[in-house]
Amino acid sequence: MNSAARRCVIGVEIGGTKLQAALGSSDGAIAHVARGSVQREAGAAGILAWIEEALRGLLAAHPECAPEAIGVGFGGPVDSATGQVLVSHQIAGWEDVALKSWFETRFGLPAVVANDANAAGWAEFCLGAGRGVRQFFYMNIGSGIGGALVVDGRLYDGQGRGAGEIGHTYVPDWTAAPGAADKLENLCSGWSIERRLRQSVLVPNTPLWELCEGQPERLSCPMLGEAARLGDAFALEEIGQVARAAGLALTNVITLFHPERIALGGGVPLMGDVLLQPLKEYVDTHVFGPYRGRYAILPCGLAESVVVVGALLLAAEAG
Repeated sequence: MNSAARRCVIGVEIGGTKLQAALGSSDGAIAHVARGSVQREAGAAGILAWIEEALRGLLAAHPECAPEAIGVGFGGPVDSATGQVLVSHQIAGWEDVALKSWFETRFGLPAVVANDANAAGWAEFCLGAGRGVRQFFYMNIGSGIGGALVVDGRLYDGQGRGAGEIGHTYVPDWTAAPGAADKLENLCSGWSIERRLRQSVLVPNTPLWELCEGQPERLSCPMLGEAARLGDAFALEEIGQVARAAGLALTNVITLFHPERIALGGGVPLMGDVLLQPLKEYVDTHVFGPYRGRYAILPCGLAESVVVVGALLLAAEAG
């Protein structure tokens, strides 16, 4: 990406769970932000209505901000040249939506639309865990699983429809018959993990049972991580399976691309070392020998702001 002089811009995150709209600067600094949650039943139309209301509210409340461009991180594949959404794997109604045109028509500003993992990966490379390296990979494990490649200091976008889509690579499916495989996202995303948990039969008086008060329908990834820290056997086994599947996918990324650093973002890695330690051990065991010890796997440095910071940075490309 080309550098640009610091200027006032808008950054927007459209995720499968989280929505953010921000006023800030093209160097990634957030000045004012509005946050919301996706209402899945309202589909794409409900998300667009929230964004328009949130941005107009921010602009009215902060007239001193005169944004020059809009950057958007969208939770699904997009055509980078046209800013058109290709599909969302989480929310209905996004197929072929001309998102760039929608923003430009409503706000009268040039806009750039990128996949949310690409926006986040660029933010982490510029301002987070990727600072100081040239070859970098970002992996988000949240409501979905995405990835972003930075090659020789530049965000790599393939043929203009993204690259590094690690969530759509296949890994062994430990929930099915031997030999079965499924997409990593279908097994290890936050939604997939919680769906399995809520269908499970819990052993009474174990840490996981106590955390959800014996109601599996209340189980969440944070509860799973806490139960593992308390030594819950079921939680440790489930997290171990997720670590092995995600570790296998990352092992293949390292073998093909050999990044200097890998940053893990999204809600699932917030479990901390109960997930990250077995994942790192699996990768170290199975990675291509000459690459062992020549990469680092780190938590995301920009936390919940990573996509919107990336959107602000990418807004410098609009126009």
